[in-house]
Amino acid sequence: MSQNRKRIAPLFGAVALTLAGLTTVPHVLAQDAPANEAAPANEAAPANEAAPAAAAPEQVPPETVIATVGDEDITEADLSFAAEDLAQEVSQMPAEERRPFLLRVLIDMKLMAGAAREQGLADEPLFQQRLGYLEDQALRRAYFTETIAAAVTPEAMQALYDDFVANFEPEDEIRASHILVETEEEAQDLKEQIENGADFAELATEHSIDPGAANGGDLGFFGPGQMVQPFEEAAFALAEPGDISDPVQTQFGWHIIRLEERRQSEPPTMQQLAPQLQQQVLVNAFDEAVADLTANTEVDIADPELAAAVEAQQAAEEAAAAGAAPAEGEAPAAAAPAEGEAPAEEAPAE
Repeated sequence: MSQNRKRIAPLFGAVALTLAGLTTVPHVLAQDAPANEAAPANEAAPANEAAPAAAAPEQVPPETVIATVGDEDITEADLSFAAEDLAQEVSQMPAEERRPFLLRVLIDMKLMAGAAREQGLADEPLFQQRLGYLEDQALRRAYFTETIAAAVTPEAMQALYDDFVANFEPEDEIRASHILVETEEEAQDLKEQIENGADFAELATEHSIDPGAANGGDLGFFGPGQMVQPFEEAAFALAEPGDISDPVQTQFGWHIIRLEERRQSEPPTMQQLAPQLQQQVLVNAFDEAVADLTANTEVDIADPELAAAVEAQQAAEEAAAAGAAPAEGEAPAAAAPAEGEAPAEEAPAE
């Protein structure tokens, strides 16, 4: 067995799928999928979603010819292939402009490909190598779609969710309100007013510099690790609903905190976790499939330095994957915060 065997084991997780361009197959033609088509199998369409006025258009067979260039046919399948390659470009276009744009691309492609053949470029060794690469790329995509993506089933997602729920460990959550001001003196004065009967929510609305003060300073429920440390310590130290903290300083100013409620956390629903479950099943199937293929194939890397670099990169990815793997009871494959979403350790409504 080669010393370098398994040095190019699969790239782990979503990184591998993203680099491979295999996480999704875009729907970008004029016959766009309905808005709820991409939803996970267990996620129903909104109950109030209006039914279409007419049945969806009949699916056009992929072999349907939509244009000819000389004696070359352009089919619906060709249009779909172009849509995949140019997904980013066409996603920015109005739906009615996509098919004409893709067809123009394909017509240009046929014309230039014909000219290249006449010049003998198809027989060039470098072109033959590129052709082999493109064939492998297409076959890899087909294998992914038919073998790996097929593993993402409602049953697989349900099994992963059941395992998550079985290992879920509830933790304390609290609901708190706060008033944020610039100085300790202001905070202490407000606390004294509250202790003398002033309404907390009214004072928050009037005095708090927190943008969320309009709702009386209510922060909703949060658990450990979701607020900056001094704030979190003071909030969780409050014993009974209605208790008020002493002034607490953070980098945002001085806070007066009132405990509203305590409860034990509950696992999110399967519908809430559907995107993470779907991605985790896909990642698991990808890693398993490629690991099996690698185990049965000897891989040699001729350059020792390159082999060492590949090995180091693989080790780093495995370590990162292990660090990102959910602990028992932790939500699987938690996605990175969406654009504009606050990170987990968020300052109180600042």
